Amino acid sequence: MLAETMGNELPNESANQYLTFLLNGEEYGIEILKVQEIKNWGPFTPLPRSQPHVLGVINLRGAIVPILDLRAKLGLPTTDVTSTTAIIIISAEFDEQIRTLGLVVDSVSEVYQLLPDNIQKTSEANRTVDPEGYIRAFGSVDEKFLILLNLEPIFASTLQPDEMLEAANP
Repeated sequence: MLAETMGNELPNESANQYLTFLLNGEEYGIEILKVQEIKNWGPFTPLPRSQPHVLGVINLRGAIVPILDLRAKLGLPTTDVTSTTAIIIISAEFDEQIRTLGLVVDSVSEVYQLLPDNIQKTSEANRTVDPEGYIRAFGSVDEKFLILLNLEPIFASTLQPDEMLEAANP
């Protein structure tokens, strides 16, 4: 469901669209252009000596994709896997390369088109609350408050593919 649309006024309507999902009862969002696919919870290969938020890797059509527990990454309490637990596969440019990563979320919510007036960028003052820079902005739509994530620091603090392969094959 698109909560707000601007018709033909936007040259690229997907540029302001966000896929939202729940973590610990709060609604978060990521840019839809970075979402490759959404998968049901399924098996993964754990990696020895990996960071606590790195659950392991999956083979996605021949590509090794790290799977992150987004709750652990953001410092939220852990929970059991349920029937709504999902893995959002994202692709984004990092270190001048396209990287792919799976984010485990409690459930996937909706896709929203946010108008620029409905997005409030974080300021330097917010760095005391979010020193890692994981929060890109805050959005509001239909009485909902959304936390829009900045994927770059999430990628930056995760194992690089060579390190993952090294850990998987000690």
